Amino acid sequence: MSKTNKIIYWIATLWLALGMLSTGIVQLLKMEAEVKLFNHLGYPSYLLPLLAIWKILGVVAILIPKFPLVKEWAYAGFFFTMSGAIYSHLAMGDKIIELFGPTLLLALTSISWYFRKAR
Repeated sequence: MSKTNKIIYWIATLWLALGMLSTGIVQLLKMEAEVKLFNHLGYPSYLLPLLAIWKILGVVAILIPKFPLVKEWAYAGFFFTMSGAIYSHLAMGDKIIELFGPTLLLALTSISWYFRKAR
């Protein structure tokens, strides 16, 4: 892996980890705004802690060395979660600005996955 690719990988991965961890904490705490948003999208709020724990475990998986299969599952989970969020916002007719967060995290997921160390 070239030095440039390592830099791209770590920048994307750290921003992805920060984004997923922060949204996971907000969901785990069931903050009022997050519960309202989740309900607006048609999902029951009892799913928030489950989604939060998956996000937090996914962050751990992509940051720890080794365990390439676990990392692949974490990337897949992030991809499905963020593409699902984008689809949900579109299905509800939300403003385009609502797509910014999940689209950014989806892009960071893709960049981090693409530039990961191939085994």
